[in-house]
Amino acid sequence: MNPSLSTTDSTVANVIEQVEPVPQVTIVLPTYNEAGNINKLIRRTLTALNSYPGDIELMVVDDDSPDGTWQLAAAAAKVDSRVRLIHRRDERGLTSALNRGIREAQGQWVGWMDCDMSMPPEDWPHLIEALNNGADVAIGSRYVSGGSDVAHTFTGRLFSRVINIWAGLMLGWSIKDYTSGFVLARKSVFDELTLQGDYGEYCIDLLYRAKQAGCTIVEVPYVCVPRMAGESKTAQNAWGYLKRGVNYVKTLFHLRFGLNS
Repeated sequence: MNPSLSTTDSTVANVIEQVEPVPQVTIVLPTYNEAGNINKLIRRTLTALNSYPGDIELMVVDDDSPDGTWQLAAAAAKVDSRVRLIHRRDERGLTSALNRGIREAQGQWVGWMDCDMSMPPEDWPHLIEALNNGADVAIGSRYVSGGSDVAHTFTGRLFSRVINIWAGLMLGWSIKDYTSGFVLARKSVFDELTLQGDYGEYCIDLLYRAKQAGCTIVEVPYVCVPRMAGESKTAQNAWGYLKRGVNYVKTLFHLRFGLNS
């Protein structure tokens, strides 16, 4: 072997590694019709994580939003290499978008949040701190000391409380906000766990199965605030909450008793 060639190859490899660092954290943003929020969300998330010593990947997974969300994300990606767009034309749904983001994430830690600005991106460093301190999963929680929900109507808050109390009764009180949706976890957690469910029940399923697998789960308080722009994708009235609640109930019974309903 030519020693000079070996040295050159090593130098080139080192340069490539420096030019294309592997991110420590990937934040997945699942979007559909969030044109009024996406630029602010990207900017605030990058600003919040700007002082983090590791590299950051911000992955927008958009379900072909007709309002132009994906075009705005594509423009942001051209300006900042930390932003990445996955434009899905033939797939739909929150859970499948999150699974796609988790699969393609380059970061050793993967997180996600709602894209309506109800979950302040400025709280990401607190979830990162929890993982730095040894947690496997950190969740933003409305129901631990320091957290609250000022975003939803009385009906919405009541529905969330009832579901979480029921989840506590059936699955254990070690987790207070089973329906958080504001999550950061080690990517290795998803080697064995794939998100399941149609909407918010995926979080109940994930947290319970992660707990059963021996993962350390830490809740970090946050204040859920009203969406900044666009239309809410949660239920808008008592009937809507009841219809959605059927899937939550099915999930709880399945996890607790191994039943499908």
